Amino acid sequence: MMKRLFKNEKGLTLIELLAVVVILGIIAAIAIPSIGGLIDNSKKDAHVANAQQMVSAAKMAISSDTSLQSSTVQYLSLAYLEEKQYLDKVKDPDKGNYKRGKAESVTEADESYVKIQGSKVAGVRLVNDNRGIQITNFLADNAKLERSEVKAIADLK
Repeated sequence: MMKRLFKNEKGLTLIELLAVVVILGIIAAIAIPSIGGLIDNSKKDAHVANAQQMVSAAKMAISSDTSLQSSTVQYLSLAYLEEKQYLDKVKDPDKGNYKRGKAESVTEADESYVKIQGSKVAGVRLVNDNRGIQITNFLADNAKLERSEVKAIADLK
């Protein structure tokens, strides 16, 4: 009798196979957006880390260059910080380029810079050209940059 039962086993039916495919589809539908969110958050964290590096480099520039220690508002572009070797070349995690500006002068338009006021860092702005990502923080000198400050430029208009 047992031999007969094992002989009649033909494998999976079409319904069983369809149920497995549906379950795998549901799992994929849940997992893919979660993974996409993790990747986006890690890129935002990388942008924040780059902005924090710019702030640290600007603080070094202020302490080493007495011409930057004044009460007027000054802007140190990303190009200036890199050219004067306060900062290594900053890579954009979105595989684009940060808008570096010019080493000599900075306009507030669409450039990456650190704002200095009264020998202290008054803000940082980091703009890329690939996804239109921008971080702008004009808080106190020791303000902590957050992932939530990374915004798409289209959202700011």
